[in-house]
Amino acid sequence: MTDQAPVAHARAAISYPLDATPAPGALLEVMPGVLWTQLPLPISLGAINVWLLAEDEGHAVVDTGLFSEDTVTLWERLLAGPLAGGRLTRVFATHLHPDHIGMAGWLTRRTGCRLWMTRLEYLQGRMLAGDSGRAAPDEAVGFYHRAGWDDQALAIYRQRFGNLSRMISPLPDSYRRIREGELVRIGEYDWEVVVGTGHSPEHACLYDAQRKLLISGDQVLPRISSNVSVHFTEPDADPLGDWLHSLGKLRRRVPDDVLVLPSHNEPFHGLHARLNQLEADVLDALDRLRQGLKEPRRAVDVFPLLFSSKLRTDDPSQLTLATGEAIAHLNHLLIRNEISVSNDERGVAWYQHL
Repeated sequence: MTDQAPVAHARAAISYPLDATPAPGALLEVMPGVLWTQLPLPISLGAINVWLLAEDEGHAVVDTGLFSEDTVTLWERLLAGPLAGGRLTRVFATHLHPDHIGMAGWLTRRTGCRLWMTRLEYLQGRMLAGDSGRAAPDEAVGFYHRAGWDDQALAIYRQRFGNLSRMISPLPDSYRRIREGELVRIGEYDWEVVVGTGHSPEHACLYDAQRKLLISGDQVLPRISSNVSVHFTEPDADPLGDWLHSLGKLRRRVPDDVLVLPSHNEPFHGLHARLNQLEADVLDALDRLRQGLKEPRRAVDVFPLLFSSKLRTDDPSQLTLATGEAIAHLNHLLIRNEISVSNDERGVAWYQHL
């Protein structure tokens, strides 16, 4: 969940070198050729960071913000103002979540540039954008029923199904695929694609070794931890195992002395300290879960074991995220044969340590 903060020793190892943050829709220079803007989000995260990289008499943009009237207004202001002397050369999307790809289709149509992203993120983004206007699938309702949701929560889920797709402008019908390990030339610099998994299926980070920069998307955030969830489309998945693998991979592939440009919070130094803390947080949560499952529990019963702050289970978004993350932890232990699961007469799953 995104409400967990690093402990004191990790905070001490992380520093924030920039003295200012940009106002919504304004541009701040991080270094020559790298601009930063923030776009507001109507959720607790508050804003998403968008990075603009100079090239060919214009800028490539990394991530785009949610599709909304307010975000359209801010992009129109940017295109007519600070970016009016050039053009958008291409749109990169780190991954499929609406705050990252929401405006991608609008921007590519508005400016005539192309969308660049990994294949799985593009295809699943197209699938997510297609959920609007249809009823919640039986598989989805059954997934949350099995997790222990009550009838009221399931009714609200049915009413809200497809809302996320309304935050995504229709994606372009073609795109430029980027791949793990590929070097993408942007202006005068090569950016290596480093793919992470767990938070999303094929999340692209961009690493500039020459200037020691890492655009980390949601794969590494300095103050909050990214949601790692199981979804009804793949109920037996182990995204937590993928997440742990990716933390180790980033530690091996990217040196500690980079300036990290994340999607939320401020740019920071201390990549490896943050990776270590994210890993430690997961391992601690799994230990708490093992201890708490000495008695049978449903997925909704393990929230206090995993999350430091009290969740509002009457908030549909929080309930969905918490449930997905709880099942991710439970599935990880199931795959490791550390716990068992059985269904009661109502079809609700109960988990217990072996």
